[in-house]
Amino acid sequence: MNRRMGWEAIAGVGGGAISREAQKNLEKGEELCRKRKPDKALPYLMKAMEGGNNLDACVQLAFLMPNVDMSIDLLRNAEAKGRENLLRIFGPRCFDDSGDHVGHFWGILETRPYMRVLQAKVRIYIEAKQFANAAETIIEMLRLCPGDNLGQRDSLGSVLLKAGRPADALSFIQTWLQPETMRTGEPPERGGCVFKIPFKTPLSPERAEALGEYCKADMAYSGALAAYKLWGDCELARQYLRVGARQNSYVLVKVLAKVEQPRNLNNTPRQQNGPEDAHDYLWLAQDLWMAPDVWAWADGDAEAKAFTLRICCRKSCGKREDKPALFKRCGGCKEAIYCSQACQKLDWPAHRRGCKESQQMKEIQRAMWLGKPLPKTDIPVVSAEFTPNGIVSTFYD
Repeated sequence: MNRRMGWEAIAGVGGGAISREAQKNLEKGEELCRKRKPDKALPYLMKAMEGGNNLDACVQLAFLMPNVDMSIDLLRNAEAKGRENLLRIFGPRCFDDSGDHVGHFWGILETRPYMRVLQAKVRIYIEAKQFANAAETIIEMLRLCPGDNLGQRDSLGSVLLKAGRPADALSFIQTWLQPETMRTGEPPERGGCVFKIPFKTPLSPERAEALGEYCKADMAYSGALAAYKLWGDCELARQYLRVGARQNSYVLVKVLAKVEQPRNLNNTPRQQNGPEDAHDYLWLAQDLWMAPDVWAWADGDAEAKAFTLRICCRKSCGKREDKPALFKRCGGCKEAIYCSQACQKLDWPAHRRGCKESQQMKEIQRAMWLGKPLPKTDIPVVSAEFTPNGIVSTFYD
């Protein structure tokens, strides 16, 4: 939830940890950064930091630093400052496992700027290829907030793999994919970071089918890689690969088609297991899949590969790809796929309405993400956020 539309929009950043003037300067600086005007943003961000407690301004400044070392130093200082502030507010046991706050970070408004600093550290560490540091930072975030409000568990499996820890990666993934965790939605102990010896036993047909129906594809793909690195071409690795391909074939399409690895995160709203999720997963992990032995292994799994071959969306056509990424997507919704321009033109009367609605929904999601006014559409919009006073729902018409 964008902090300008969630509970922090009402109570202020970090529950009012900074003044409204500092918050306005921060938002102006961030807006100029989004418009790629860092020189104009800098005075606003420096002004926002005058109160000495604006960790979010430090986060934004970290991404404007001329080199990675300066970015990391700035964020480490911000982390130390944020830790000092929280210890002052909540007492000396604030960061202790036996205290009242660990496990509930993010749900406590004052902790949110600190968690955003840690999130920024992960991003900078990854870009600097310091994967061991990135992994440890995510592990700490999940200790503080096992429910993972900042979406770090999606990338931890890949980060652990890049840090040379395939057994821990698979343990983490198997913990989150255990039936009870998926059934209840309750996060496991320390967010799944109590690493144990992973199991090699293949999934039962029923369990494999259940994961194929509902599973975060990032975890399935990372599970496949981890199992392959530990035990080679085993049944468990193939099962995870097929689950990932079934849930988000965009990933395997890009891998098998040897499309260039994304250079930046997508940073736009998305639906789970959609093309935006695939883009961000590949930004981090595609090079792992392009290793010759891994690529050949994935390409050789006919069952997984079948999920990548699309059928033309014009109902009366039915033509199927004979290799990944052969057909083209609709330039509007990016969802419908056609074998030719002729088929796309013939299908337009049937596709027009759905295409328009899909584009409108993405515009709404993007506006909410950026905290901007919503575009005028016929689509009703409601947002909700868990707050200290229960769930706050907002209806937009």
